[in-house]
Amino acid sequence: MTTIQLTINGHERTIEAPPMKRLLDVLREDLYLTGAKEGCGEGECGSCSVLMDGDLVNSCLVPILQAEGAQITTIEGIAIDEKLRSIQQCFLEEGGAQCGICTPGMILATHHMLEKYSQPNLLQIQEGLSGNLCRCTGYSRIFNAVRAAALVGAAE
Repeated sequence: MTTIQLTINGHERTIEAPPMKRLLDVLREDLYLTGAKEGCGEGECGSCSVLMDGDLVNSCLVPILQAEGAQITTIEGIAIDEKLRSIQQCFLEEGGAQCGICTPGMILATHHMLEKYSQPNLLQIQEGLSGNLCRCTGYSRIFNAVRAAALVGAAE
């Protein structure tokens, strides 16, 4: 077991875990933050995406030891006073979320992208979401949700 200190959703945490335990498992099993989903376990689908020191990462590929001292933001951490962020509202209104497995990763990827591009074009949206797979929507509704979020200034 190793002692790891990190900040998760703005709260400093000290965790005892095997050094190679995946960040995804620590979040879900130890901290009960179940927003990040395990879709593939291989870093291919993006369902487990979190922000780590401002970068979008697949938490299934990050050993907890690598997160020592890091700032982690999960889907739970982007809520504002337990209300839906405008990105989340746009996904809901545009039908960008169906089964829900990819949704947390898509929303975090959108949040990350809108911090870089306040009004992304289609190519920027496609590239910004390229690490996230959806098996339900065919992507057009997701792209529409991202465009709608950009229009309301969702990067807040």
